[in-house]
Amino acid sequence: MKEQAKRSSAVGALWRVSADLDPSPPSTGIRIGRRARIGFRAIALLLSVSIQLATGRNANPQSTGEVTIHGKVEDLAGNAIGGALVRLEQKGAAISRETKTGAAGVFTFTDLVTGTYIVSAKSSGWCSRPTEVVASAAGEQREADLVLEDAAAIHSDSCAASATQAPVMEFTDKPDFTVAGVTDWTAAGGHGSDTSLRTSEALTRETLTLKADGRGTPASTAAGDANESESKLRADLAGEPGSFKANHQLGEFYLHADRVRESIPLLEAAFRIDPQDAGNEYDLALALKEAGDFSMAHEHAEKLLAHGESADLHRLAAEIDEKSGDPLAAVHEYEQAVRMDPSEENYFEWGSELLLHRAVWQAQEVFQKGVQAYPKSARMLTALGTALFGGARYDEAANRLCEASDLNPADAEPYIFMGKIEMVAPNPLPCIEQKLARFAELQPGNALASYFYAMAIWKDQPQPADPQAVGRVEALLTKAVTVDTKCSDAYLQLGVLYASQRNFEKAIGFYSKAIEANPDLAEAHYRLGVAYDRVGEPAKAKLEFQLHDKIKKLEADAVERQRREIKQFLVVAPGEPANPRVN
Repeated sequence: MKEQAKRSSAVGALWRVSADLDPSPPSTGIRIGRRARIGFRAIALLLSVSIQLATGRNANPQSTGEVTIHGKVEDLAGNAIGGALVRLEQKGAAISRETKTGAAGVFTFTDLVTGTYIVSAKSSGWCSRPTEVVASAAGEQREADLVLEDAAAIHSDSCAASATQAPVMEFTDKPDFTVAGVTDWTAAGGHGSDTSLRTSEALTRETLTLKADGRGTPASTAAGDANESESKLRADLAGEPGSFKANHQLGEFYLHADRVRESIPLLEAAFRIDPQDAGNEYDLALALKEAGDFSMAHEHAEKLLAHGESADLHRLAAEIDEKSGDPLAAVHEYEQAVRMDPSEENYFEWGSELLLHRAVWQAQEVFQKGVQAYPKSARMLTALGTALFGGARYDEAANRLCEASDLNPADAEPYIFMGKIEMVAPNPLPCIEQKLARFAELQPGNALASYFYAMAIWKDQPQPADPQAVGRVEALLTKAVTVDTKCSDAYLQLGVLYASQRNFEKAIGFYSKAIEANPDLAEAHYRLGVAYDRVGEPAKAKLEFQLHDKIKKLEADAVERQRREIKQFLVVAPGEPANPRVN
């Protein structure tokens, strides 16, 4: 589009005006004002009409004089939903029709008259929000794409009926859902949905690394004890090299000290001496798993399970299955672990496995059960917030993260999670700004604390923004880059702030610093190109636009590869057939 703008003076002029109103690339950033958005949309509409008039696309010689409404039904991840029931009703008339989507999620209603219609869809406890479609002229073909959400989250009559008539997958001690298989997925909707989806994926990966509360030993004490213990254990082994106890104890010591490669020969020696000792074989399987020898780790885990089940064994088997590329087996092992021991650790691991493979609704249920059992677990609340965000339940996600931050106000993780969801949520979220203010106060040396608090303040501003609030935003962003000179996002937003004030020279300086801190920050390249265009340097602008496009393509390719590597769970309610795409 940028190159076309350069080739046509008329279109180029419109492009420059529209960029003045909204210089945002397709990415998350500070929101523009309502007037600017309306102006930009008006210009886009004029361009669209002009192109249609020039090409003759506004003519429809094949029109029959009847209205057609068609569209597609998808889930929140952008996957087509086949077999969904779609209902169409005309306002002020007795006309109502129903149809089902095909395998590609597509539906069509033909032979309609002009008027206003309400279109909705539902399928197995999920339903869409009603969508209004206005057909004002004969021969029109109108489109209505529908997105299925959890029926419990939508308070409409059609969804209420759906929730009572279809089996809703609710978690109980015996969950009312089954992970029936896995499939590849490359969900991608419009830009906004993809931004939220990418944030959800990133937060999921961060959720998997959350640690349980209260872990750890003071480093100095642990190091001193470790040196003394290792010396004694090595001396014991030197005195009795054929002793099961000496080999096992030193191997176990190395395993717990994360010296896995050193532990394996010792644990294997102990296994050869006494292959019936379950504790040693468990440690050996764990060490082999950590070392990446999943085949041998799986062999030992299966042998142990054959002689006696335990929650720890099922969880270990699940970890090995996931690492081996068998998530379907892994999720069932995690479920068995919870059945045998509904511990915080087991709930968290089961929910995380579901979340990792995009079974977000089921992950919500598992984490909710975990929160009920362990209400003081900050990581359980944080994980529940991530799952709720993945299901587009933004306000609920914010509330859970705020609760997590209250349990341990000094812990940075819940604040970082809430800062990230606030950046991409369509509207300001409850409690977030207040908690981020506390984060910034408690951790003045944390650049992210100042950055996220600044962004929360800015997002909540009306247009035009209050100058005093803008001053606070500038001060917080400046503090962020002072604390951390590599805080590229804060440099970027300082550039956006000055660009919004038409101070493009200063904006160029901050955009350049953002790129210096992170050369792969695509949005900084785009905005720098816009700023160069404003100051009359088109050659530099063109180069930055090219770099932006190149980086965005590389990012998209990386996301595509990552999504293909992670299989999506196919979940069914009791009595439903498994999806035919099950692998």
